[in-house]
Amino acid sequence: MASEEGQVISCHSVDEWKQHFQKGVESKKLVVVDFTASWCGPCRFIAPILVEIAKKTPHVIFLKVDVDELKTVAQEFEVEAMPTFLFIKEGKVVDKVVGARKEELQEKVDKHGVLTA
Repeated sequence: MASEEGQVISCHSVDEWKQHFQKGVESKKLVVVDFTASWCGPCRFIAPILVEIAKKTPHVIFLKVDVDELKTVAQEFEVEAMPTFLFIKEGKVVDKVVGARKEELQEKVDKHGVLTA
């Protein structure tokens, strides 16, 4: 399996989602979840930007969830608009960005992705 550091990992099944989510909880790392949809223009705009942020912050776990593919996960987190980015630490949502707002996205990654000893 390729190194997942510095990448955005797409979750295509609930099992995959749970596995990566759990890894984030156990590692105490920040998990940034991009709730996206194939038909969403702003999602396509922000995707390469998220990849760039992921490359610069390998200590943060970036997950991508297609809301049409994993409806139950989107519902669980009450995602209503795409893209929605959730910032999760130790299983709890600590922040959220709705929309393709790259400056805000970068700020929140910097704020919550701080490495604590």
